[in-house]
Amino acid sequence: MSGNETTKGYSIEILIEEHENITRMLQVLRTMCRRILEGGEVVTEDFREGISFIRNYADRHHHGKEEKFLFPEMTVHLGGPAQKLITHGMLVEHDLGRGHVLALETALTDYEKEPTADHKLDILAGAMAYVNLLTGHIDKENQVVFTFAQRQLPGEVLEEVDQACRAYEKEEKNKEVRESYLALLKRLEEAYLLTEKI
Repeated sequence: MSGNETTKGYSIEILIEEHENITRMLQVLRTMCRRILEGGEVVTEDFREGISFIRNYADRHHHGKEEKFLFPEMTVHLGGPAQKLITHGMLVEHDLGRGHVLALETALTDYEKEPTADHKLDILAGAMAYVNLLTGHIDKENQVVFTFAQRQLPGEVLEEVDQACRAYEKEEKNKEVRESYLALLKRLEEAYLLTEKI
């Protein structure tokens, strides 16, 4: 962690860092879609690896910490505005994202059975719906939700959230998730983003 840990708190720092990694995957997915538009093949295996990253790193690992540790404390301690922001905003968007990923997965399965233009279009639609949703979602969390939490939550509550996140990050299974999916992200970046610059 950087020196910002003392100002933002460990949990906020780790969530922002994970947002940066998720944003990198969004860039990969966008590039995958653009290549298809430019006449490239649909590499279903790479899309499925992207889905695995989304479900296991972005959703279970990252959103899991938000939903278990930070968001409940905000709704309990910060009243109506936080409840509206979290319950009717962030959690709804988490669910919308899961729906877009399921639509992408279904489109990939349909395309593998019958590689039609319609199924290719569904792949692009599902992937880009997720990319666009998460891009805005990440910005809202970084700029609004986390700032609100830092300014308004009592210091001892933030420290409890930090401790819960530290314990979560130290668990061996969570270390393995982090390491394996960051390696997968790097591999996809090398295949899609680094080749763009050559």
